[in-house]
Order: sequence, then C-alpha cells, then structure tokens
Amino acid sequence: MDLALLRTFITVHRAGSFTRAAALLGLSQPAVTSQIRALERQLGRPLFLRQARGVTPTTVGDELAHKAAPHLDALVEIAETGLDEHSSLRTLHLAGPPEFTAERALPALTRLTDGLGQGLTLRASFGNADVILDGLGAGHHDLAITTARPRGALLTATPLCDEEHILVAASRWASRVGSGKLRRKGAHALRNLPVVEVHESLPFVSRYWASVFDSRPAASGTVIVPDLRAVLACAATGAGLAVLPRYLCAAALERGDVVALHNPAVPPLRTYFLVVRTGTLAMPHIARAHEWLLRAAMDWG
Repeated sequence: MDLALLRTFITVHRAGSFTRAAALLGLSQPAVTSQIRALERQLGRPLFLRQARGVTPTTVGDELAHKAAPHLDALVEIAETGLDEHSSLRTLHLAGPPEFTAERALPALTRLTDGLGQGLTLRASFGNADVILDGLGAGHHDLAITTARPRGALLTATPLCDEEHILVAASRWASRVGSGKLRRKGAHALRNLPVVEVHESLPFVSRYWASVFDSRPAASGTVIVPDLRAVLACAATGAGLAVLPRYLCAAALERGDVVALHNPAVPPLRTYFLVVRTGTLAMPHIARAHEWLLRAAMDWG
C-alpha cells in the first residue's frame, strides 16, 4: 500500500474535508480526491461518505485510520527528528489571544528554550478563538492557545491552565460601594457604576455576573477597548469597574492602582487549551514548545 495515499487518507480523516486536507498537504483538491479514490480501489471498500459539507468516514475508514495513524505519525517523527538535527533553521508559528500570549506564553518560551538560540525562530500572531482555530486547521499556525476546546479529529487540545477572574476598580469606586453593601445587595450594589470592557456584549462582566451573582449586568459599557491591558489602564484611572484575569492585574492590585471589589468563595475560572493539529507533535520543534509551555504553566497558579 502506498504510504503517500495513506498520508492523504489520514489527513482527510482528521480534517473532515477534501478541501481542508488539500490545503494542509499542499495539493489541489482534485489530487486529494484522486488519491482517496485510488486507495479505495486498492482496498475494494469505500472509506468516506461524501456530503454537502465535507466527508464522513465509513466504518472501514475509521478502522483503517485507527490502525494506520499511530504508525504514520511515528514515521513522521523519525523523519522530522533527522531533519531537525541537520536543519539550520526551524520556525514555530504560535497563535493566541494577545494579552495571554504577550504576558505569559511568549516570555515562557523565550526564557525556557535553548532552541531559540539554536536555529529555532518564533513567529506569533493574535486573534480570537474562532479565527485562531480556523488558522491552525488550515496550516497557518503550528501551535495555538485558546479558551475554546476544538471539536473533531483534526485538532488535539491539552488543558494548559486556569485563570481566575477578579472584579476590580479604582479605590474611589470601591469606597463608594463598600464591602458590606456588596455583601447585602449583591450585584444591585454595582448597578450605577460605569463598566470598562473589551466588547459591547460585556463578555467578562457577564460571565462574572452569571457565575457569582446568578444574574446579568444591568449597566452597559462606558469604555469599550479590545485589549485587556487597556481595560486595566482605564480602570486604574477611575473609568469604571472591570473584570480581569488575576495574572494581568496582580501587580496593579499590589500597588493599589486598583482594588478588588469582591472576593467570592468560588471565583470564576476560565481554562486555556494548548492546541495542535493531530499528529504534528511528532515534529520536534512543535513538541518542544508544547512541552515548555506545559512546564511553565505549572508555575502560573
């Protein structure tokens, strides 16, 4: 059996689409279709059911993928290890949310890797979870950090860390609310305070209100700016309350630039995932970066 045909088959199985598999393989869609048909002729059995949107593997296709994929991934690992040893330059393409990537992932990679000084270069891009996962699936990135766990076999996600969200504001707003009033009245005590957020839908504030107060925020955004670091800066100047990850505002809390308005017994958490295209951890430079980030995350509590 031709290994090239098997590689195309595994890629289509993971991608769920001839079109997406073609992009990942650097082939035309007709070429991918032709290779799958050739493999089906060799086996004498259909491997995929063609649908309006993509393909679905048959039971024979699923069985073949289950048996063949680990061996093909191992062959890729052998080949890539040899290439990595003799290559003078490898590039890791990382994608993630701007604040977390800038504040945590990039410093961790540049601190922990000897590889960055030994022929491994790093390219980073930012975006929301949907854009990042689409780009990873299309082969534009090697490694992605998202707050959404991807579905399907094309991408493999590993939990990276949890971030705690804190309700903060400048001290003048904190003195107006008071901890006692907040304990007695809950979210009602905050209804007249201005809000600083990253989007008109108030994603961070709404998630906090639902988790802690079991309600929806009554206020609309006073300042909307699409970067949590800017949200923190605005909150520190007194523009209004904000909900921020602890890692991002810890130093500002310690300096007194902002104060925590509320300390719930169970603070809201959000999970970050480290995502790769299935099978690409066989590539040493991706595997090393994956390992380094998981190791660094152990100290991000």
